[in-house]
Parts: sequence; C-alpha cells; structure tokens
Amino acid sequence: MSAEKRRSLTADNLRKIIIAIDGPAGAGKSTIARHLARHFDLLNLETGAMYRAFALKALRDALPLDQSAPLEQLAAETSILLEPGEAENRVLLDGEDVTGLIRNPLVTDAASRVSTFPAIRAWMVKQQQQLAAAGGVVMEGRDIGTVVFPQAPVKIFLDAAPEVRGQRRYEQLDRQGRPASAAESETGKPSAVGSEEILRDLRARDERDRNRADSPLRPADDAVLLDSTNMTLDEAVAAAEAIVDSKLGKPKRGS
Repeated sequence: MSAEKRRSLTADNLRKIIIAIDGPAGAGKSTIARHLARHFDLLNLETGAMYRAFALKALRDALPLDQSAPLEQLAAETSILLEPGEAENRVLLDGEDVTGLIRNPLVTDAASRVSTFPAIRAWMVKQQQQLAAAGGVVMEGRDIGTVVFPQAPVKIFLDAAPEVRGQRRYEQLDRQGRPASAAESETGKPSAVGSEEILRDLRARDERDRNRADSPLRPADDAVLLDSTNMTLDEAVAAAEAIVDSKLGKPKRGS
C-alpha cells in the first residue's frame, strides 16, 4: 500500500473514530482527552461534566441524592449540551452556561452519588451516544468503553495510584485558586481543601464507582491499560498518542 493511500485511510478513520478513555477520578482523563482531541483534530466530549451539570441542578432543587425517583423526574426535565471551546467544552444546562460552576467539590461529590442510579445512567448514556453518533470524538468517563461505546476501536483505561491521583488533584485545585471544600460549601464555615481530604474523597468515589451495581468502573476487555503513576504529564500524553497511532496503523515515530 502506498504512503498516500495509507494517509487517506487514516484520515477517513479519524473522521469516524471514537476514542474511549475510562479511568478513576483524578487519573488525568480530561487532560489526556483534551490533548488527543487537539492533536488528532477531534471533538472532546467530557461525560463527567454532564453528570456534574445534572448534579448541580439536583443540588439547586434541593433534591435528595439517595433517591432515584425524584432524580428521574428531574432528568426528564433537563437538557445538557456540550459545545467546543478554546480550552474546554462549554457546558450548557437548560441553556445556561454552567462551565464555571460545576468544578467545586460539592458538585463533584454529588455527581458521583447521582451516577449510581441505573435509570440516571441509562438516561445519560443515551445523551452521550447521541452526541457522539457521527464519530470523530474523544470521549472520557467511567464506562465509555464498556457501556456507552463498546464498539469503539480505541479504548484506553487510564489509571494511577490513589496517592498520586490525590496529589495531582490537590495541585490542580491549588493552581485554580483552591475552591471551597465540600465541608465549607455545606456549612458556610471556612474549611480549606487539604490533600488528606481530597484523597479521602477520591477513595470514596473510587469505592462507589468500582462497586456500583450498574456499569461499575472496570477496563473493557480490549482496552489498553495506561498506568501513569510514574509518568510525567508529557510521558503520559506521548503514551496515549502512541496507543491511538498503533490502533490506526500509523508507523511509530522514527521508523
């Protein structure tokens, strides 16, 4: 096969490809997904942002997060859209841009809780499948390769040791100005987000994600495992690029 034809086939594959990135909280899925989307000129769909937006609405309506029925009714009245932005997707909740409102620990924790209900996950999966139906996307979450798009040709399960993920999340929040902790958001009293609290919350989310009855967090059988515990960000990004290149049949750099 000529090099020109090989390039043409690769371009055609990219236009329709779905790259699925799964993994636990704090593994760096969003960062890797954004890079791959820019590098391969694809749309980046962050499913976690969709769950956070829904959780934000549930919190605003003061709904119990441990009861499925009221959340199901809320879902029937909810519209969530993702629009490409320069640095990240814009998240529209019923037409309102809530991109800057969904990253605090209280909303993140609520998203993990509402996502345990099968009816909510089924509703959300349907939204995600519609958004990515045409392909040409990088989609990251907890069950993309196992439930949302099990037919995705490229599946990466990104992981790292809990302590490493916790430290990375702590440093990320520090760079962003350290938002209010979940305790402060609930009580109104000052409470700095410390690394120990972040690690504790992360382990709790891991427990919920890995042990929920519906769509538990686990690698797809054909996913490529990428453990970034001992990697720099640049090394993890390069490894993810190499996985995609390999699946597309592109030669390794320098060969």
